[in-house]
Amino acid sequence: MSTAPVDVLWCKLINVADVSWHPLFSKTNVPLGLIAKPGLIYKAVTRLTPIPVRLFVENVRPGELLSLRVLTLPGMEQKITYQVESTLCGTYISYSVTLKGWLSPLIWWLIKPYSARVATELAQAAEQLLA
Repeated sequence: MSTAPVDVLWCKLINVADVSWHPLFSKTNVPLGLIAKPGLIYKAVTRLTPIPVRLFVENVRPGELLSLRVLTLPGMEQKITYQVESTLCGTYISYSVTLKGWLSPLIWWLIKPYSARVATELAQAAEQLLA
């Protein structure tokens, strides 16, 4: 839950060049200001390893949903979904990760502590823009 309006959170989320708030990704290879659009493929470097991963923007519903596929290793499929919704109490942020493949248990063990913080970090980054 965040006190930041949906528009502010959404702008922070779809700016794929700025991942400073993200606990898993440290940088991307896209120019500043580029926003997520379906079909966009870009690279991101994780905070866990210096090896870049490819991200594919699968679906975008402006102000509501962003869906990404992480293309890393053979035998591993990862889907990330962000949902943003305005409520009476503030803005609700949902972050979900779906893993498939034989490496899933190992990958989940590695990323779980970081994934648990994604929604909170996004909310804090958006709220700092308003302060």
